[in-house]
Amino acid sequence: MTVMRVAVIGGTGFVGSYIVDSLVEAGHSVSLLVRPGSRSKLQRQDISHIVEGDVASEAALDQLLTDCDAVIYCVGILREFPRKGVTFAALQYEGVVRTVEAAINNNVKRFLLMSANGVKVPGTPYQETKKRAEDVVLASGLDATVFRPSVIFGDPRGLMEIATQLYRQMVRPPLPAVGFFTGRSPEKGPILMSPVHVRDVADAFVKVLDDPQSVSQVYELGGPEDLSWTDMIRRISASVGKKKWMLPYPIGLMMFAARFLDWLPFFPATRDQLTMLAEGNTADPAVLQRLIARASRPFNADELSYLED
Repeated sequence: MTVMRVAVIGGTGFVGSYIVDSLVEAGHSVSLLVRPGSRSKLQRQDISHIVEGDVASEAALDQLLTDCDAVIYCVGILREFPRKGVTFAALQYEGVVRTVEAAINNNVKRFLLMSANGVKVPGTPYQETKKRAEDVVLASGLDATVFRPSVIFGDPRGLMEIATQLYRQMVRPPLPAVGFFTGRSPEKGPILMSPVHVRDVADAFVKVLDDPQSVSQVYELGGPEDLSWTDMIRRISASVGKKKWMLPYPIGLMMFAARFLDWLPFFPATRDQLTMLAEGNTADPAVLQRLIARASRPFNADELSYLED
């Protein structure tokens, strides 16, 4: 293994913080870009090089990438807040473009990009900005690798992830859980995902850093099983010792309601999120297992032990 100095953008987020952990545990040196006032979000205090700024600042990116061997971009959002400058275009596309330019200017050859499974053009704004960012990175001339994980679960460490969200919104309330499906019936239109553990995703990033065979590759990452929306809720319920009634509900009706209500902060999902959910989100488990050279973690009670009733 080649020891590197790696710049991480998005390292205070859910997945990014685990990538930082895996990098440090593997012996790499980490440089972090942290927004002003966000140092308290750091999960560890042994990061030697921290640059305050954001992806809109070319100066901050240049400072971050000075003397680095590689850069990992793992910024992503699910909901926009335009008044705060939090948009898909700004963070998932324009930030990537600036980072690619900074990498070229600072002679940083290795670039790893966190994308998402199911990205495409045309698609939702989330999907389109992620796909356009992939195209920029892969055409940049850098030694680039793109990761497209399915839904990611694991201890959120004070943030949010899929299992915690489903637990709070579907399992904990004393009401039947909504069992979304597409088509005419739950049996004919299950919504399938390949939930993948955050530590496995983080390990995949670190494993390919110095692997020349991964250059120009796009890896879809999924856990060991394809599970339906209903299966996931039932496993979450079992992990906290609950039995949950399921209320089958066509996702199309929820999407119709979201056309009018998704601007409200308390509405559980945006129209774009529901559109992507309806499309499904699966991946071949062999890809991840080959990258990390071991079995990937299942979506079961042991791995969901961070959930509390």
